[in-house]
Amino acid sequence: MVDLIGVGETNMKYTIIIEKGNEAGYVAYAPALKGCVSQGKTKAEAINNIKEAMEVYIEALLEDGLPVPTEVGKDTVELEVAVK
Repeated sequence: MVDLIGVGETNMKYTIIIEKGNEAGYVAYAPALKGCVSQGKTKAEAINNIKEAMEVYIEALLEDGLPVPTEVGKDTVELEVAVK
C-alpha cells in the first residue's frame, strides 16, 4: 500500500504492483487507478515515481470534477497454488 498525503490534505491508501521490467528496471502500477503506471531503475525509484504519478492522476480527477477511486472495502490476499 502507498500512502498519498497532501492530495487535498486527505491520506489515501492504494495497493501498487511492482514487476521486474522486460529489459531492465521495475514497472509499478496502481490497479485502482486505471492507466496509472510508472517505472524506475530500482524498486525504490519505481515506488517514488508511482507515488508521484498517483498524486498527479488524482489531482487531475479532482480538477475535472471526476470521482476518485478508492479501495475501501477491498481485501488483498496472496494465494499459493500448487501446480503439477
